[in-house]
Amino acid sequence: MLEFLIRLHSVQDVQDFVSLSTAQPFRVDVTDGNYTANGKSFMEMFCLGLAGPLTVSVDCDQNELNRFRWEVRQFLAD
Repeated sequence: MLEFLIRLHSVQDVQDFVSLSTAQPFRVDVTDGNYTANGKSFMEMFCLGLAGPLTVSVDCDQNELNRFRWEVRQFLAD
């Protein structure tokens, strides 16, 4: 599993993240340090504490990770 950190600040951020995760052919998990959620599940994502950074774990190769991380950062930069 490869990892990167994100911060989600709004319901729209969560919705955008779940939409991008759902489009991936690989597993996406997100943890707040206490709980791990399926990054493809809108409901599970709201079980996380969104106040701090979240760790995204993906089961893919480095090229897929780089593409996914770039896509996520595009909507978070807005």
